[in-house]
Amino acid sequence: MTKASYPADIPIAHLDTERRFVRITGERADGFVEFDFAVGEPELFVEMILSRPAFDEFCEMNRVQTMGPAEDTGPEDRMADFAWSLRDATGKRFR
Repeated sequence: MTKASYPADIPIAHLDTERRFVRITGERADGFVEFDFAVGEPELFVEMILSRPAFDEFCEMNRVQTMGPAEDTGPEDRMADFAWSLRDATGKRFR
């Protein structure tokens, strides 16, 4: 196996896995919390859902930082077509 080589002008990214983030995206009437969870970089997250007690325990165990609401990217963003979530897919019909 050979060691990968990188161009000198591209710095190697370091991911701090100790930094963990949560953004609450919804609270359902049945007691579940919908949220985004990220490790290292808040821009890269997964969508999750847990009961309120499980969510509180999850946040405590992971020592999360709370993120503010997601910014609306708007139509001028060339990646706007990709700015959707699974939560959006339940209420929208995509082309």
